[in-house]
Amino acid sequence: MKNDPYTPPSPQAVRDVPELVWLDKVTGVMDTAFRVPGTKFRFGLDPLIGLIPGVGELVTFGISGALLMVMARHGVSRKVLIMMAGNILLDSTLGAIPIIGDLFDVGFKSNRRNLELLRRHYHEGKHRGKGTGLLVGMALVIMAIAGVLVFLTWKLVAYVIGLFQG
Repeated sequence: MKNDPYTPPSPQAVRDVPELVWLDKVTGVMDTAFRVPGTKFRFGLDPLIGLIPGVGELVTFGISGALLMVMARHGVSRKVLIMMAGNILLDSTLGAIPIIGDLFDVGFKSNRRNLELLRRHYHEGKHRGKGTGLLVGMALVIMAIAGVLVFLTWKLVAYVIGLFQG
């Protein structure tokens, strides 16, 4: 038995994992829940929530981050985890640009891309171990950057208000 080669899980086995079914449903709601009538074009709540100035992109970033944490628990490699985080950062960064970012959000679908990365990784049988440590480190760096950006924004607003007050 020790010499038997490892056989990756079948697609049916992947569908039987409850969190993967849940991930598929949530990413569907976020990225492909609605279809433009008469076309094959689909979009989800991600670009709609992103329309809310300031708060929308933070909400979708948080949802994507939560999905990433669930995916990390399924043992993705560091490389795949970094690719997933890159998708989320690209989506959040470009999605924050008014109008252009909303159009980008409609087409990019970072959550769906990340789920496909997880599925491919899972099918290849490489889903051993966990990427949680790397994810926590990346989250700390992102929170530090966000903190600096909030501080700089606060300083800029205070400066602009000071200009108008005299």
